[in-house]
Amino acid sequence: MGYDKMNKNNIYQEDIPMGNIWHDIKPGRINADDFIAVIEIEKGSKNKYELDKETGFIILDRILHTSTHYPANYGFIPRTYADDGDPLDVLVLCSETIRPMSLVRCHPIGVITMLDGGKLDEKIIAVPFDDPTYNEYNELSELPKHVADEMGHFFTVYKSLENKDTVVNDTMDSAAAKDIINKCRENYIEKYCK
Repeated sequence: MGYDKMNKNNIYQEDIPMGNIWHDIKPGRINADDFIAVIEIEKGSKNKYELDKETGFIILDRILHTSTHYPANYGFIPRTYADDGDPLDVLVLCSETIRPMSLVRCHPIGVITMLDGGKLDEKIIAVPFDDPTYNEYNELSELPKHVADEMGHFFTVYKSLENKDTVVNDTMDSAAAKDIINKCRENYIEKYCK
């Protein structure tokens, strides 16, 4: 083994197991009403990071072309497989910005359904169990209507200067969100575990 594969702690890189956060989290930590979210993009950012499926790290996909910014912390739910071929998206409403690659224990309060490039793209709306400002909300309808309106508007326009079409269809309640999470968990098992 060559010196070029040795890191600063004199450990050969190939001896360090690399995990993939999409696949390696324990299945019991992902349930429809209590799940771990992986944050990719912090609230207020124009950086569009996404999961690099091969490594399990996040990679900068692009800087948003519009003058908009993410209205909530944004990421995905591990061990899910959505209709767009990616892990299920999640918006985490929180009183603070959350750094990319942070794990946050959440529960769903709703979902935004949309079409992105003609494909169904569902975005779970969730709140952290450990944020006292948001953790008592159980339904998106309990929040000011403007919160959902702002998220819907963002997803309507955030790709417009890239000449890509997105159409926000609807916002639905926590029961619909839980059904979608369960469906995407089943899709994941069918795709990766059988």
